[in-house]
Amino acid sequence: MTSVPRANRRAKPHARASTARSRNPAKISTRQRLKPADREKMIVAGAVHFFAEVGFEGQTRELARRLGITQPLLYRYFPSKQALIERVYSEFFVNRLDARDEAALVDHSAPLRERLTRFYLAYARRTVTYEWVRIYMFSGLKGVGLNTRYQKLLRQRVFTPVIREIRHDRGLPMPPATPLTEAEFEHVWDLHASIFYLGVRRWIYGMEWPEELETAVSRRVAAFLDGVPHVIETLLLSDKKGPTVT
Repeated sequence: MTSVPRANRRAKPHARASTARSRNPAKISTRQRLKPADREKMIVAGAVHFFAEVGFEGQTRELARRLGITQPLLYRYFPSKQALIERVYSEFFVNRLDARDEAALVDHSAPLRERLTRFYLAYARRTVTYEWVRIYMFSGLKGVGLNTRYQKLLRQRVFTPVIREIRHDRGLPMPPATPLTEAEFEHVWDLHASIFYLGVRRWIYGMEWPEELETAVSRRVAAFLDGVPHVIETLLLSDKKGPTVT
């Protein structure tokens, strides 16, 4: 059984937030000289921790103070707060999608159930964390716009391959002859959301998980595959098909 990732250990969210300033791993002494690339990475890491704690309303002046640098120095690397948020999006959202995992997802040398479980367990280990969940939630609440862009990436790089693999596994018609339907995307969204909710209950609601991450993900994938492929097959073979997308 796989242990819960370090970022997911049983620390209460309020306790984590209350000690965040003293535990910020990115804080350094202003006397320490860093190469520009290393300092830039330090600023991004600190921004991730900072925005996860206080949200996107946090001021760059306070972020610089916590990092032990001046605000002008911070702006030398990121000319605006929005530029820093964009870098956080690139580093912390886009890079959470792993091309190797995506390739394994469509590798027919293993059964679909095994591939999908493996994919979502790896994805959950990267995203069901204090920082990722809270930044994602703050982005949606404050209208920063990261969510919409990330959801488009998920649709293209995760949801579409999953639907195609379900069709292939069931011997169903494939695109472009039979386009993907919005109903299929909604079912995959349900699976994805159920895994994301594991992070919400821990890092937003302060609730404990009832089981280890590996077990939680495996059971959700099993519930999905034991029901949704049959629903999709019925949808595609019936006369009343849902709206299609290209």
